[in-house]
Amino acid sequence: MAAPAAEEWISELAQRLGWRNREKVLESLVVTLHALRDSLRAHEAVFLGDHLTLLLRGLYYEGWRMSKYSALKTREAFLERVREGVHCDSGIDAEYVARTVLALLAQRVPAAELEDLRAVTPNSLRALWPA
Repeated sequence: MAAPAAEEWISELAQRLGWRNREKVLESLVVTLHALRDSLRAHEAVFLGDHLTLLLRGLYYEGWRMSKYSALKTREAFLERVREGVHCDSGIDAEYVARTVLALLAQRVPAAELEDLRAVTPNSLRALWPA
């Protein structure tokens, strides 16, 4: 079981997605966070990491190498990363997952910081954030 603070994020995301498989929910959350992290410049990615729970922060940074930083600047590359992260499961809509995770972030990140995060998100990805 995840730490209580992370468990709140996972439970809320499961409810938003309408899924019961908590492993798939966590996997979708982490892969979308990784895709977002890799679409941002390093200092912006760290800024986002500061707003995650301790457990999610660890998962967020897992495998990240700034020297191997490969930005996902296009919507297609971003969504492909999400799709690959959920093992190309044909029953999962990568855009729906991405939008749902970003909506969760929008609710959990303080408003001023959220606006800063949206502003540094590549233009091609900004439409994935909730209005």
